[in-house]
Amino acid sequence: MLWMMKNAKLSEPRFSLSPLLHPGKFFSCFCLTIYITLVIFVENSAVSCRTKNWTVDQENKGKLPPTLTDVLGLDEFLTLDVYRASVGELLGTAVLVFMLDTIVISTIESDIKMPNLVLSVLAAVIITILLLAVHPVSGGHINPIISFSAALVGLISMSRALVYIVAQCAGAILGALALKAVVSSAIEQNFSLGGCTITVVAPGPDGPITIGLETAQAFWLEIICSFIFLFASIWMAYDHRQAKQLGHVLVFSIVGVVLGLLVFVSSTVTAQKGYVGAGLNPARCIGPAIVRGGHLWDGHWVFWAGPAIACVLFYLYTKIIPRQHHRSKAYDHDFYNVVKVMFGVK
Repeated sequence: MLWMMKNAKLSEPRFSLSPLLHPGKFFSCFCLTIYITLVIFVENSAVSCRTKNWTVDQENKGKLPPTLTDVLGLDEFLTLDVYRASVGELLGTAVLVFMLDTIVISTIESDIKMPNLVLSVLAAVIITILLLAVHPVSGGHINPIISFSAALVGLISMSRALVYIVAQCAGAILGALALKAVVSSAIEQNFSLGGCTITVVAPGPDGPITIGLETAQAFWLEIICSFIFLFASIWMAYDHRQAKQLGHVLVFSIVGVVLGLLVFVSSTVTAQKGYVGAGLNPARCIGPAIVRGGHLWDGHWVFWAGPAIACVLFYLYTKIIPRQHHRSKAYDHDFYNVVKVMFGVK
């Protein structure tokens, strides 16, 4: 359980690197430099394309069979609006990581009776607010699970999903760096910046010991919880009929509540020291892992592989059920269409 982590003090070696040479800060600066350079390149490329009139005539485009470039949305790599929208994903994820990880640390350190319940409620509120804030800019993903599943279903292209996921990971790094800048070294070490952990190193009677959840259990929990997240909440956002009937505020509130419940259930059902519950957001997990490092990389693949499998399972579910029960818009980028074009199937 979350509150049990309080007694699990980590015994990792501390490094006395200069702040300018800290790998997390160096990597963050490098990512920001690449990101800004890419945006400038795309803007110049877009201007060049307009000058040379390389745009495709829409009437002729509708008569021609779709190409792999069309279904993958590769032209969006040279569309400035995609990168402008990704700035919303970057900032939204940065705020999410900073606030959520701060709540994780404060709830554990405050020594309340049920910190995981308080964490779940506050997480639901924060996620709802951030989704409402980012939605007008980019659609309100701030989570690679949503971006990848939306690409599989066909709501967005794979190219846009890739740009969003990179922006989300960069934002998570910035959020973790911001948190590292305001907490003490002791809190950073003892609570691992509130990152996603499967195991931790704790002092034992005969020296440091590793405690936590088995990797296989954490992997299955990640798959199950991610699928429930998509099935019970994101489904409503994907179906334009339900989204229009319920309204964005209610839909995003349901998303936040479902995520909060899954965090509470996953952290309660295991009752294991060192395991903080299902990650349910690979970007939120990779941010503290890059900045803090150490045991946060132990089993980190679980927080990516589990949600990825859940996204594929959810996509298969949308293809199995009757079509009248799932009518998402923009099916041009549906993964099935991508496969058909890839292998030349009509």
